[in-house]
Amino acid sequence: MFPLKIKKIYNKKNKKKIICLTSYSKNIAQILDKYCDIVLVGDSLGSVLYNYSTTRKISLNTMIQHSKSVKKGITKSLMVVDMPYKTYRNRREALKNAKYIISQTGCDAVKLEGGKKIIKIVKHLIKNKIQVMGHVGLLPQSEKGKFKYKGRNKLERNKILNDAKSLSSSGVFSIVLECIESSLAKIITKSVKVPTIGIGASVFCDGQVLVTDDLLGLNPTNFRFVKKYTNLEKIIDKSVRLFRKEVINKSFPTKKNAY
Repeated sequence: MFPLKIKKIYNKKNKKKIICLTSYSKNIAQILDKYCDIVLVGDSLGSVLYNYSTTRKISLNTMIQHSKSVKKGITKSLMVVDMPYKTYRNRREALKNAKYIISQTGCDAVKLEGGKKIIKIVKHLIKNKIQVMGHVGLLPQSEKGKFKYKGRNKLERNKILNDAKSLSSSGVFSIVLECIESSLAKIITKSVKVPTIGIGASVFCDGQVLVTDDLLGLNPTNFRFVKKYTNLEKIIDKSVRLFRKEVINKSFPTKKNAY
């Protein structure tokens, strides 16, 4: 059914938590590779690295260039690449671009945002041996205005649950649940056969994903679902300040740093 690497993720359902983080470069990827089951090259790089107001602005070629770098840092983790906005509007376009992403980057799978609306596209990719990760709940490529968590009313809850069930039945190997009310995330996780990976979707998911720059404290983001495990911004600030000071007072470079 699934290639061995994908099957290892699939088999973690209800057994072992799945660890997933984002990376946009080799240097970060080779650190994540030691601890993560999945390394995601997310289109979040649009806002994280390029300061775009939306992920919609990131191009396919930019995603591919960063993915090539990430691939060089990975030896064991599953590598998944986000398909950018307007690269999977129909079956033909989706297959062409998914094949191009995989051929250029060597990634193991692609991720698409949406449920029933894109189910024919997802099935077409899987039929053509493209491994797909699903994504329901808050969909950054489709969202307009301020981000709000999903599952606030019965209609919305039913739609998200049905989207997840449809994706699971279509053959995806996992589904990202983004900013979904906790009890709904729990219901979805129990209702689908594939692992769920949460971001702002409670502890009930089969795994968790965060944007690495967020957990490192490099972004001034205040999303409720983000936990900052360190403050790299302060560490960088201190290091650069010390470098400047030593250059000015001529204590750097020393003979040890010269030829």
